[in-house]
Amino acid sequence: MSSKADTPASGSAGALDEVMLAMDVVDTLRHNENVALKELGQEGRDEDLKERLRRIYESQGLEVSDRILDEGIKALKESRFTYEPAEAGSRLLAGIWVRRGLYGKIAGAVLVALVAWIGVSAWRGASEQRAREAARIELAETLPRRLEQAASRVLADARTADARDRAEALHADGVAALTQGDADAARGAAAALEQLRARLAETYRLRIVSRPGEDTGVFRIPDVNSNARNYYLIVEAVTPDGKVLSLPVRSEEDGKVKTVTRWGVRVPQRTFDAVRRDKGDDGIVQNDTLAEKPRGGLEPVYRMNVSPDGENPGTITEW
Repeated sequence: MSSKADTPASGSAGALDEVMLAMDVVDTLRHNENVALKELGQEGRDEDLKERLRRIYESQGLEVSDRILDEGIKALKESRFTYEPAEAGSRLLAGIWVRRGLYGKIAGAVLVALVAWIGVSAWRGASEQRAREAARIELAETLPRRLEQAASRVLADARTADARDRAEALHADGVAALTQGDADAARGAAAALEQLRARLAETYRLRIVSRPGEDTGVFRIPDVNSNARNYYLIVEAVTPDGKVLSLPVRSEEDGKVKTVTRWGVRVPQRTFDAVRRDKGDDGIVQNDTLAEKPRGGLEPVYRMNVSPDGENPGTITEW
């Protein structure tokens, strides 16, 4: 029984040995490639090559049959037992197919980014185009119309020469800015005209302060002349409906402009003394209107003597 059981195994082993020998023949031929290719390229030389192979194996103490040698030579000619790597293009396509999920995600992300970039670029381009067109329209139409309307309204409201002169100067500045394509300067001129009109529309009187605990007048001794005195009446701007205004006032002492509700107006000593006597009677200044700002004018018109030369008097914001 053991001999029958061993027969298939022995046959399989023998077949495997023959295959291994054939592969070894091919490997031997491959390692002697120059000789093998030369011999195989000449018809009728197989026998000579076979003899050379037999001598190689005999020198190693191996006996190889003609059939195995023939099989090995044939296998080399047919390129059996030879690994030939796939072409680069095939490998690339195979790799892409295997990683198609990853490449698909990458391609999708790239596509989304590309679409977003195109969209943003288009939006920016359209925005820039709209901005250029808006700037052109502003310089060519909007600002000229605004400037002309503001100037005509101010000139219509102006009641004094200085107000008209100021309006015409601002209008000229705006026109020059438009000619130079300076939109910022043109807007500034138009805004100044609109502020000037609002100023012309204001009406108020400069009321001398006489409330208990508050100064009605003060005097200063100038640094340049300790023997002199500058006299000031403290005033506030009051509208016809009784509202006290906050106005910008420049101090003649330091040149700074502050927005205040009360300030001092420099007056001659005789005016200062007259107000002091008025308050001394009963603690109240009866004649408390120092000046009135009429509609259409820029500056108050003084009802008391404040300046011998008719110019606006100096002011202070602190005392």
